[in-house]
Amino acid sequence: MARAGLTADRVTLAGAELADEVGLDRVTMSAVARRLGVKDASLYVHVRNLEDLRGRIALLAADEKTIRIAEATAGRAGKDALVAYATAWRKYAHDHPGRYTATQIPIEIDPELLARALGPWRAVELTYSMLRAYALDEPDLTDAVRLIRSTLHGFTSLEAAGGFAHARPAEDSWVRCLDALHALLKHWPAHDPVHDEHDEGAPA
Repeated sequence: MARAGLTADRVTLAGAELADEVGLDRVTMSAVARRLGVKDASLYVHVRNLEDLRGRIALLAADEKTIRIAEATAGRAGKDALVAYATAWRKYAHDHPGRYTATQIPIEIDPELLARALGPWRAVELTYSMLRAYALDEPDLTDAVRLIRSTLHGFTSLEAAGGFAHARPAEDSWVRCLDALHALLKHWPAHDPVHDEHDEGAPA
């Protein structure tokens, strides 16, 4: 019998909080049950298994992160939007390290849950909207999205792992990285005809 007051959302939130405290890879069904003060079996009424719980945590985090970015970038354009977008991304990664990890690694998510989720799809829309001022066309637009995601994820992950040992403050480097991203997006390199011709002949 399900414990009164226990829901899939409550189990997911408990798992997300635990992930932030100890790391996503150390979240177990038993640990979440202990946190909620219930027996392990009570959780399986609301989530199928650990993989299902991880998928739910990933979707919760995607929604939260997307809301932060949307609020930060509202009414902004160009470099202002880029900086607001990046800053919101970085702050979420700092505030919720376990949840952030769930948004960045492959996790099998229930198709029905994914179909109802807004975060993953709205995040794509927000990113493309933020880049609109740079007037990029495909395939450059997709390449720019991948560059931004790689840069922000790489910086925040290295920072969280203590990977910046140089005396220069990470904040100063962050500001300059965003300056460099903005400059690159404004002056996106033209296609190399030789490279393009090579790509066209390559297998899909």
